[in-house]
Amino acid sequence: MDCKKAGKLILGLRKERGLTQKQLADAMNISDKAISKWERGLGFPDVSLLKELAKILNVNVEKILVGDLESNDLDGGNMKKIKFYTCGTCGNILTSTTEADISCCGRKLMPLTPEPADEAHKIEIEDIEGELYATFSHPMDKGHYISFIACASSDRVLIIKLYPEQGGFVRMPRVRGAKIYYACSSHGFFNYS
Repeated sequence: MDCKKAGKLILGLRKERGLTQKQLADAMNISDKAISKWERGLGFPDVSLLKELAKILNVNVEKILVGDLESNDLDGGNMKKIKFYTCGTCGNILTSTTEADISCCGRKLMPLTPEPADEAHKIEIEDIEGELYATFSHPMDKGHYISFIACASSDRVLIIKLYPEQGGFVRMPRVRGAKIYYACSSHGFFNYS
């Protein structure tokens, strides 16, 4: 842990938020001398203060510890390169169009890697009246079900959240050249081919 780098980051984030050292100190119920000491690299916030500091500065605790906010390369905008993340605790579905540090329920999430579907996870897609009609025979029980189906084209993504005991079909708009992805709550992430 580099106190100088962390201090420089805290200083930059504090100014970005439009806060004085006194305002930040008051928000954390500490002295402004402590903030000054951190920003000059002469000390580091106590572990008990990091979560609150990170919340006020709108940054992850890990970034304060490292002392750096790495920027991603400029996103080219092709939604076909989208990355999907799912939280194993709450079922939340998150996406990013480039590398991202994503967490949910206190855990860091890794991007899902699509695999070709095996026999148990095959879906059928038909074009009916200008819409795609996806059907599947996969169980839709509480502990084992298709949790979502997504359709990604170059400029948009449609995510359809599915729930246990729901029927084994989905209708979605037809989009030329789109990729279809879907996730099983127990066995992973698949792409339609």
